[in-house]
Amino acid sequence: MVGTRIVIVDDSSFSVAFIRNILEENGFEVVGSAGTLEEVKEVVKEMKPSLVTMDMTLPGTDGFECIQAVHEIDENVKVIVISSMMDDEIVKKAKESRVSAYIQKPVDSDELITAVNRIVASEELYEFLENEYFSVFKEALLDGLNRMTKTLLTYKEEYSSKKEHESEGMTIIVGIIGKFSGRMLFDLSKESANKMATAILRREPKNNDEMISALGEFTNIVSGNACSVLNRKNKAFGLRVAPPTILHGDSILISSPSFNTTTAIADTSFGELLLNVGFQRSDEKWM
Repeated sequence: MVGTRIVIVDDSSFSVAFIRNILEENGFEVVGSAGTLEEVKEVVKEMKPSLVTMDMTLPGTDGFECIQAVHEIDENVKVIVISSMMDDEIVKKAKESRVSAYIQKPVDSDELITAVNRIVASEELYEFLENEYFSVFKEALLDGLNRMTKTLLTYKEEYSSKKEHESEGMTIIVGIIGKFSGRMLFDLSKESANKMATAILRREPKNNDEMISALGEFTNIVSGNACSVLNRKNKAFGLRVAPPTILHGDSILISSPSFNTTTAIADTSFGELLLNVGFQRSDEKWM
């Protein structure tokens, strides 16, 4: 299949040839093979595969050490274990090592191709989400602000990172679940939060709790609307939002997620707003 580059890791020339034949007969591109840890490192660095099949028993090493090496080079490479060994302990460790599928030898061609197709389809879906999500969330924030406060915003800066976030005074976090999990983070100063809540309520908030509640509902609506748009683009996303978590005070530091997020800074009539959104690749469930 176009764009799916596969490396086979196995010290048996018979197994390499057998697996290669199955994959190539089904339209996948095998770009290399390896039988030792050093060969694994070399071929993954050089050939940049999107998927690796991994034997568990290798001379001088084992499959888990090789999986770790693969993910140190590129954490996004998917791994399918193909091994004669298969017991509860090794399967548990494979799941902890972010293995995407586990197939026991002798290899059944239908089982292997089904596993590869599932992984490829998931990756293609994630790439589609990655290309679409941030523009959708930016538009949802702009539309939500306009509809709920009758004001506009102007985006002035955008960047991606995994860094921790230092709040300006109020941070609202909405968890997102579905085919891919993620989060939306909305941050602003206390002064901006009060001005924005006043515009939403059409009056001054009665107290701090009412201000927080108004901003929480606003953020929930924005994130829910964005997820609805993405679900209409592809219903396989199945995205849903969790109730918002609201943090406020001085010197709030939000820990960074384990995945990349994208941030946009916007100017509004209430002050500067920060929008941060990101999704992580799914950990496919198997067995």
